Amino acid sequence: MFDSGFGGLTVARAAIDLMPAESFVYVGDAARYPYGNKPPADVVRFAHEIATSLVEQHGVKMIVVACNTAASVALDDLRRALPVPVLGVVEPGARALVRVTHNGRVGVIGTVGTIASGAYDRAVAATGGEVRLYSAACPGLVEFVERGQTSGPEVRVLVERLLAPLRDAGVDSLLLGCTHYPYLAGVIGEVMGPEVVLVSSASETAFAVRDALEAAGLAAFGTRAAHEAGATRAAHRFLTSGEPDDFTEIGRRLFGPDLPAAGHWSRVGQRS
Repeated sequence: MFDSGFGGLTVARAAIDLMPAESFVYVGDAARYPYGNKPPADVVRFAHEIATSLVEQHGVKMIVVACNTAASVALDDLRRALPVPVLGVVEPGARALVRVTHNGRVGVIGTVGTIASGAYDRAVAATGGEVRLYSAACPGLVEFVERGQTSGPEVRVLVERLLAPLRDAGVDSLLLGCTHYPYLAGVIGEVMGPEVVLVSSASETAFAVRDALEAAGLAAFGTRAAHEAGATRAAHRFLTSGEPDDFTEIGRRLFGPDLPAAGHWSRVGQRS
């Protein structure tokens, strides 16, 4: 599983909780975040570097692109290039968004790169739901989360400005189309109001991963009770291209205190 930094930890948390027998390797590309304002070709290259290293250095059986920007521009390329199944966060989030709306007006917020890619327009259309999608790019929010700043007047002012068009459109459900945004759900919910349902793709993606592993015959079976009793031996690694100590400190605030100390991620051919 990989993301540009900390955002994908929302997906990792949901997946680990749902599948206690599975072992996860997570890469947060903190040295090169944010992905959302970078040229698509650069994001595709970053995604290939990380995914290839996960397959070749760690022997993973599946790749989860836990970054909306990377999933928007690199998912098809990764599926063609890699010998393992590759899942993203866009399609599960779009399905959940369409499922919860009552008035047919739905919104999605994401990075500049994600919104410009049109990935959510295509994913929502593919559901066949009779909805109208309103989209808004939200530059600056990822940077707040990466600094561990998820509340306060600065965050509130920016969120109010960025989400004003969606409030005006009268959406009744809003997809947090960046895995960093669930950490800002408190202020986003306050700005949008209690009548708007916030949708995070984290849980939906975790269910999609579980179903795909089972369908491919790759699942590590084990009940939660057996796991807690020590019958299964899942082990998780968290790696970052940035400073491991910084990643561990902020990651534990966001993921939880059980996040193990992060290690350093390096490209294939370099020492980790």
